[in-house]
Amino acid sequence: MQSDFTGNSNDAAGSQDIKAQRGINALDSTGELLVALTAAGQPMTLRDLAAAAGMPPAKAFPHLVSLQKIGLLSRADDGCFSAGSLGLELGLIALQRMSPTRDAEPEIASLAATTQLTVAAATLGPLGPTIISLEESARPQHISLRIGTVMSLVNTAIGRVFAAHLPKDALERLLTDEPIRLAGAQAEHVLSRAYLERLNRIRASGIDEAFDAPVPGVGTFAAPVLDHTGTIPLVIAVIGPSATFDPDPQGPVGRALLTAAQRLSRRFGSLGAATPAA
Repeated sequence: MQSDFTGNSNDAAGSQDIKAQRGINALDSTGELLVALTAAGQPMTLRDLAAAAGMPPAKAFPHLVSLQKIGLLSRADDGCFSAGSLGLELGLIALQRMSPTRDAEPEIASLAATTQLTVAAATLGPLGPTIISLEESARPQHISLRIGTVMSLVNTAIGRVFAAHLPKDALERLLTDEPIRLAGAQAEHVLSRAYLERLNRIRASGIDEAFDAPVPGVGTFAAPVLDHTGTIPLVIAVIGPSATFDPDPQGPVGRALLTAAQRLSRRFGSLGAATPAA
């Protein structure tokens, strides 16, 4: 893997189409302020917001006044700007239309095409982490993974990423059925110190890996997709032969996966990594 897989071809094409159309320069500047506030994920002062958008406060202020007038932004007594009533209503409309399974499909297909590896998406079903989408690589791979496969919370990267983002009581309940899952562990081994330390590392890094275990010859990276509540509706994973799979999470494949997961998380309203409830 020599290239850096960080782009989304569908997004790039759409952006190029939009840029080719004639717009209103003043609204472009307004949009930059909204993007900066969204990226910060917290209320901001005029000075900080203008700096984040790369413009002088004197230029930013009229845009912010207009945004306040139409309700996209509000300003607190301390002078900080945040989402206004119209901004919140637009956000709620977007959240109501959100479907993690449907909305993730283009991202999964793009990731499979750019990495030339198999990409899977899993959700947390009644029996545990369950594969709901599978975009197989054009290259032959001996991977016994199908839609509906239930993954171990202990011995698979997909399962461990879910485990790292579940509340403790929910994780403990699910682990009681761990032996029945694919590559499941015996109950007495599931809450070992090493396992809990690994979950901490996954929360910190945003990615987990599995090479030659539980399946010899197969490598996997898995990353969480978080929503606006901080919960984990999906895990996406890149899967391929371990002999040719770059094991560095910061290599091209790992970065491509993290970029895709973060892009989906933003789409679903997440403003940052979440820590599961105790």
